[in-house]
Amino acid sequence: MNFIGKSFRFLLWALFASICGLVLISASMYLYLSPALPDVQTLKDFKLQTPMRVLSADGQLIAEYGEKRRAPLTYKQIPPRFIQALVAIEDKRFEEHYGVDPIRFGRVVLDLLMTGDREGAGGSTLTQQVARNYFLTQKKTFTRKFTEILLALKMESELSKPEIFELYINKHFLGYRSYGVQAAATVYYGKDINDLTLPQLAMIAGLHQAPSSANPIANQRRAKKRRNVVLLAMRDNRFITDVEYQTAIEADITGNYHGNNPEFEAFYLAEMVRAEMLKRFGLSAYDDGYTVYTTVNSDLQKAANRGVRKTLIDYSRRHGYLGPELHLGEQDPSQAIDIAGLNKLDRLGGLIPALVVPGDELGLYVIPKGETTPVLLPIADLSWARRRITVNERGPAISLPEDVAIPGDIVRLEQTAQGWQLAQIPFVQGALVALAPLDGSVQALVGGFDYQLSKFNRAVQSNRQPGSNFKPFIYSAALDKGYTPATIVNDAPIVRSDSTLEGVWRPKNSGDRYLGPIPLRQALYQSRNLSSLRVLDDIGVQYARDYVSRFGFDPSRLANNMTLVLGSTAMSPMEIATGYAVFANGGYRVEPYFIDRIEDSNGNIVFQTNPAIVCRGCPDAPNAFTPADSSQTIALDMQTLALNIDDGPVSDIAAPRQVKRYAPQVLSPQTAFLIDSMLKDVVLLGTARAARSALPRKDLAGKTGTTNDAVDAWFTGYNGDYVVSTWVGFDSNTSLGYNEFGGKAALPGWVEFMTAALANKPTNNLSQPVGIVQVRIDPQTGLLAKPATEDARFEFFKADNAPTTFTSTTLNIDFSVDQRPPQAIFETQGDNDPEMLF
Repeated sequence: MNFIGKSFRFLLWALFASICGLVLISASMYLYLSPALPDVQTLKDFKLQTPMRVLSADGQLIAEYGEKRRAPLTYKQIPPRFIQALVAIEDKRFEEHYGVDPIRFGRVVLDLLMTGDREGAGGSTLTQQVARNYFLTQKKTFTRKFTEILLALKMESELSKPEIFELYINKHFLGYRSYGVQAAATVYYGKDINDLTLPQLAMIAGLHQAPSSANPIANQRRAKKRRNVVLLAMRDNRFITDVEYQTAIEADITGNYHGNNPEFEAFYLAEMVRAEMLKRFGLSAYDDGYTVYTTVNSDLQKAANRGVRKTLIDYSRRHGYLGPELHLGEQDPSQAIDIAGLNKLDRLGGLIPALVVPGDELGLYVIPKGETTPVLLPIADLSWARRRITVNERGPAISLPEDVAIPGDIVRLEQTAQGWQLAQIPFVQGALVALAPLDGSVQALVGGFDYQLSKFNRAVQSNRQPGSNFKPFIYSAALDKGYTPATIVNDAPIVRSDSTLEGVWRPKNSGDRYLGPIPLRQALYQSRNLSSLRVLDDIGVQYARDYVSRFGFDPSRLANNMTLVLGSTAMSPMEIATGYAVFANGGYRVEPYFIDRIEDSNGNIVFQTNPAIVCRGCPDAPNAFTPADSSQTIALDMQTLALNIDDGPVSDIAAPRQVKRYAPQVLSPQTAFLIDSMLKDVVLLGTARAARSALPRKDLAGKTGTTNDAVDAWFTGYNGDYVVSTWVGFDSNTSLGYNEFGGKAALPGWVEFMTAALANKPTNNLSQPVGIVQVRIDPQTGLLAKPATEDARFEFFKADNAPTTFTSTTLNIDFSVDQRPPQAIFETQGDNDPEMLF
């Protein structure tokens, strides 16, 4: 008995000593570690690495940049069922403990003493896991564990339970680059977490244990097993009923990968945004959760994509077939068709890869990617696919399907309203820029056929000769130099010696056809080169260079010789569109911009673009146009396309727009109205009249452009809503081929875009300003028409330039080629373009 008493006292003293030792060790560890503990308050301002999102003006996703996919949530945004699921599986006494769960912790300590296994089940609470994830490493040591406990206790004293829960659910890696539960919901289900079902919420809650190996993509069996463990824990904690539990565990695993797919294609613009954000914010642009709202309209961008691609695909069909894209091997008709190689190929520019399979002489039998049964491409629809030898030469006519492709070949298909059509990835390139003429905002931008094929952005980075697309700027200068739309200019050959042009220069019209004396209006809408050269010669090259700089062109880059009017100075489509915006808005120079605003991760606006806008008659706008205003110039850097903001620290540009900025007026309203009227005739009567049938409107104006040997083809046109420039050409600066010119190669893309952009929009014309008069004239002389004058017509004039005398004689015009009047010659030209450079 005495022995038992002594033993009991010994055990008591041993227990007391152990407790004292534990307290002493804990106190020592606390005194040692507490000074080095991080400040828990920093968690309230902790910045999670969140990717940059680029959105359209109407809120659709264009692109996302950053290594980690994350969309942080507040506690109120988390569905209650998910909170229950996570608490049930990770920390069922989360609401009761103060950072450490003594019951759970004691169980783990006992297990450690009995087994000595430090790798066994952990006893960490959600709070401890937050401490570890934000401040500590994953290395299992006693020092790290004790620090974790101290941090958890400190966090519970300084942070609320909802704050701790927020930190937990937004930080964890949950597989496939997803960090946080909202990103996981998007990756695995393509939904917002509030739209998930109970089994799906349980799946997300269970990912924290083994995100890489127990997710529904990597291992459905393990994922389902883990999900059911979560559901069982929810039932045991009375968060769900037995019926809900039974229904949930019987649900199939539905998770699969949902990539961060853009809602529409605008990759060239997205890259411009990325470069600008990197310039402004450095590498933090990728991780600080910025949201960039661009000026692009998603519907207009889709129309621009269609326009450029249709134009280039149609061009490639006109110039022959390059052949199948690749060959996967012969297909045995007696065996199942192998489409594994087909499924590895991407859709490019809207063209779908397809596998040619054995068939008959009716045509090509192909299986498009995503389909399982062959479709027939009739032999009659393959007639365009004659082998391309050169840009102007094609092989023999198609008589059999094997003249185009054989089984095992990969070809490209276009899905049209008429069904599947054979196509090919074009060997030519194009670009389109659409601006809002009242403020310069980029409404759509295409830099090539497909960004995956070429990342070179031809809309802003290329420099190509615009050809006759440049003539309207020189004609504007002439109108301010005393010319009128009725001024007679001679369209006849020129031969002159010019040292800057390497000796004798003999510029020509296309086809060597000349019309003799014609009105300035006709010279523009028929794009007569020799008339234009005489206009420039009369007003002077230096005057013209100084004048056109007001449109935004860098005067140092402009040709300093007579080829200026023929568009010999290389420019980008963005520069040309910016210049034409002056015509579209009535004489005001706007600056292009593509970022509307930038928001931080909390939705605060850190930058708002403040564009200079066109505002006619605004009481606080600058004074009306005066001749002195014509000296104002601006050189646009189209390699970076400035955002209309000042250089400097971000803090200097963070305030939203405050003071209104007004675009400077660089053309008088009268000059703008006259050149607009003349450019409308290009669509109505001239080289762009093909647009007239597709768009029967009276507010369209523009100008075609084609350079020597058809190396570049352009059309830039507008109404009061949009100004759009399209370009087609080879990156190698080689010829587009015979019978290719602006009105045929580039205009169709513009028509496709404007058809969609102007649908249901009312006519938007410039109004006739004060100081413009309309009088009846003799087009042969430009003077007032007598009552009996045949072919008299009405013409617009500036009031002080209107003719005051009546015509007295009729010119004897030698039309050189034949004696038909100019209009007759023009109407029978067919597909021959009158505007080659020279």
